Amino acid sequence: MRSDNIKKGVARTPHRGLLMATGVSRKNMDAPFIGIASSFSDLVPGHIGMRDLERQIEKGIHSAGGQSFIFGVPAICDGIAMGHSGMRYSLPSRDLIADCVESVAAAHQLDGIVLLSNCDKITPGMLIAAIRLNIPAIIVTAGPMLEGHWRSEDKLTMISGSFEAVGRFRNGEISETCLRCLEEESCPSAGSCQGMYTANTMACLAEVMGMSLPYCASSAAVSSKKRRLAFDSGMRIVELVKKNVLPSEIITKESLTNAIITSLAVGGSTNTFLHILAIANAGGIDITIDNFDRLSREVHQIVKINPSSKLTMTDFHNAGGVPALMKSLKDILLDGKTVSGHSVKDIAQESWADTDIIPPYDKSEYTKAGLGVLYGNIAKDGCVIKISGVDESCYEFEGVARPFDSEEAAMNALEQDLIKEGDVIVIRYEGPKGGPGMREMLAPTSLLVGKGLGTKCALITDGRFSGGTRGLCVGHICPEAANGGVIALVKDGDIIKININTRSIELCVSENELETRRNELTPFESKVKSGYLAKYANNVKDASHGAIV
Repeated sequence: MRSDNIKKGVARTPHRGLLMATGVSRKNMDAPFIGIASSFSDLVPGHIGMRDLERQIEKGIHSAGGQSFIFGVPAICDGIAMGHSGMRYSLPSRDLIADCVESVAAAHQLDGIVLLSNCDKITPGMLIAAIRLNIPAIIVTAGPMLEGHWRSEDKLTMISGSFEAVGRFRNGEISETCLRCLEEESCPSAGSCQGMYTANTMACLAEVMGMSLPYCASSAAVSSKKRRLAFDSGMRIVELVKKNVLPSEIITKESLTNAIITSLAVGGSTNTFLHILAIANAGGIDITIDNFDRLSREVHQIVKINPSSKLTMTDFHNAGGVPALMKSLKDILLDGKTVSGHSVKDIAQESWADTDIIPPYDKSEYTKAGLGVLYGNIAKDGCVIKISGVDESCYEFEGVARPFDSEEAAMNALEQDLIKEGDVIVIRYEGPKGGPGMREMLAPTSLLVGKGLGTKCALITDGRFSGGTRGLCVGHICPEAANGGVIALVKDGDIIKININTRSIELCVSENELETRRNELTPFESKVKSGYLAKYANNVKDASHGAIV
C-alpha cells in the first residue's frame, strides 16, 4: 500500500509515533489509510450538514477494515458571494481546493480518498485533485436542499424565492412583506440550491462519469438515503483500494464525453464547460470546446429542471435521478467503469424512470440541446449560452449595445431603469484575467427577469453565469476584454445580433472601424495588484481553455 511509505520499517518509528498521537492503534496500523476531504462549513448552506455525513463515511471505512482521517477543504457559497467583490474568489477557489486536496493526500501518502463535496467549485476542484493524485477515490456530494413553500408560491427555490423576487419587488409586483416572507422560505433546509444550477449539475456529472455511487447526486441533503450513500461510499473506497481501481480508469475521454452529453440533455449550468475542460486538462485528456460544440449539435435536451421549469431536484430524484437519465441516454452514452463496480451500460439498463418527467430520448418533446456554443466576430474563440433557459421567441435577437466595464455599473443602470426593451447589456472586464476571477452575473440576470425584461433584452459578458441564470444571456466571451477581445471595442448604440439557430453572435461594426477602435483602446490594467487574485490573474488561461491556472 502507498501508506507503507510512512508506516513500515524501523526508520518509520517516528512516523508511527506521530500517527499513534492521532489515535491510530497498533492493530489498525496495517489498515488502508483513507482520507476524507471534507468541505464542511457553517458558512455554506450546501455544506452545513456534512458533519453527519463525515460520521457515516467514517463508519463505512472502519466497517470495511480501513482507517479514516478527516481533513478540511475550503468552500465558498456562490449565492452569498454573488453581486460583490467576493465573487472574484469563487472560480479561483476551484484550483485552491484541488491544490489543498492534492497536498494533504500526497504529503501523508494516503491509500485512498473520499471527497465530500456539494457546491459549485468544490466538486470540480475535488475531481481535478482526484485525477492528479490518481489514487482510489470516490465523490460524495451532500445533496440538494428541499424546495420552499409560501402561500400560493409553490416550489420556491433560491432563484425564484430570492434573486428574482428582488426584481419583482422593484417592479412593484410584490410588497416588502411578501419579499421578506419569500426570503425566509426560499431556502428551507441544508443542501445545494434546488435546481439544475452548477452544484447539482456537477453532482450529476460526477455520478454519470462514474465517480459517485448511483443516486448520490439527487438524494436530498436531509434524507436518510444520503446518509446510507455516505456509509456505502466509505465501505466502497476500501474495496477500491484493495482492487487498486484508479480515477484514471474512470475519468477518461469516454466518461467526460458522457458528462458533456448529460449536461446537454438536462440543460445544465454553463459553468460545466469550464469545469470539464479543467478536469480534462488535469488528466491529460483530449477534450476541447469543439467537443461541446459538436455534441451540442447532435444531442437534444430531454428534461428541463428549474430554472428552466418548475421541476426541482426533488422531482428529478423521485423520477429516477441520474440512473433514469442514463437509461434514457443509454444508446448514446459510452460504456466504462464506475466506482460502484457496475458499468455505465449496466446502470442504465437496470434503472427505473418516471417517463412523464424523464422520457426515453426519442420521445422527448425538445429538439435542441440545453447548452450551446456561439461564434462570431465578438467571440472568435467562442462563448456559451444556456439554451434551455431561453424563450424560443428570442432565438434570433437584434439589439442595441449598452456596454459597462463592471457588473456594478450594469446593476446601477438596471436599478435606475436605464435599460429598456431591445437593449443588449454588455458587461466586460469580468473575465478570468479581467475580473479577476470571472464573476457570475446572477444578480443582473435575475433582476432582468424579475423586472419583466427576460425576453425583451439580452446580456452578454466575458464573465460567467450561475447555473440558475435564465433568459438570453451569453457568457464566457473569448477573447475577453482584458486580452484585447472585440468585446472591449463595443460602443453604446452598436447593433449586436444573436442567433441560437445558427449558433452565431455578431457585432455589426466593420473591420476597419474595429481596427480604429483597437488602436484607440487604453491598455488593460488589473484591478488587483497583490494577493491570491493577483497571482491568479497573472497565470490564468481564458475560458475557452477552462480558465485553468
